[in-house]
Amino acid sequence: MNENLPRYELYAIRYASRDGRRPEHFLGGDPHDAPMPMDYFVWVAVSPQRAVVIDTGLSREVADKRGRTFLRCPIETLGALGIAPQEVEEVVLTHLHNDHAGNLGRLPKARFHLQEREIHFATGRLMRFEHLARPFEVKDVCDVIRLNFDQRMAMHAGAHEIAPGIRLHPAGGHSPGLQFVTVHTARGWVVVASDVSHFYENVEAQRPFRLVVNLGDMMEGFEALTALAPSPAHIIPGHDPRVMERYPAASPALEGIAVALHVPPHA
Repeated sequence: MNENLPRYELYAIRYASRDGRRPEHFLGGDPHDAPMPMDYFVWVAVSPQRAVVIDTGLSREVADKRGRTFLRCPIETLGALGIAPQEVEEVVLTHLHNDHAGNLGRLPKARFHLQEREIHFATGRLMRFEHLARPFEVKDVCDVIRLNFDQRMAMHAGAHEIAPGIRLHPAGGHSPGLQFVTVHTARGWVVVASDVSHFYENVEAQRPFRLVVNLGDMMEGFEALTALAPSPAHIIPGHDPRVMERYPAASPALEGIAVALHVPPHA
């Protein structure tokens, strides 16, 4: 481990959920028609110097429209971790799907980091196809455009270090401009996969998620996660309810709400 890098505390905030079944989640389905619920998270990396928010979740209105169970506002919940949303200066948007890029107006001082390829896709000719457009909320995409005109969007074209100990890595697959984040912590580099791997099973069993734009990029994304993680236990999938089971609560008051990822999992 590089002792010169800051060691971040890293948290996952669970803000929504939905019921689901196994065949809904894997490309080609699944022979076992068993329940497989999905959780929705945002993440935040905290050091004495800064707090970096990773994704911004969705609003109650969008959750209701899309049939998600809205549990809490993810941005307001930052306050329970001692982070004032109005003071956050750096935010990573792993991609622009509705559950990752809402609530942008709740972070008035932030600069947002996005792979440039993602905004090209979300505003390009392929949005005339309902299947490809469905994961995006038009308002969120318009908010990103406005933020760019306000000089608050940092558009990247590949890997990038946004601060010492926090690095962005393009992956694609699920969405062309998808990226994941590696965060330097006391237990080493933790890989916040976001939707590069929705569930542990995607990367562990090399089983692609059902919503895919480029299958080859998705499979190579699994390889990229594994290559950058010190161990499989250092990969944090984007939607797996087992994250809440494997990691301790951020505090007794946040049991069932936020877990600490900078410490080893229970199992």
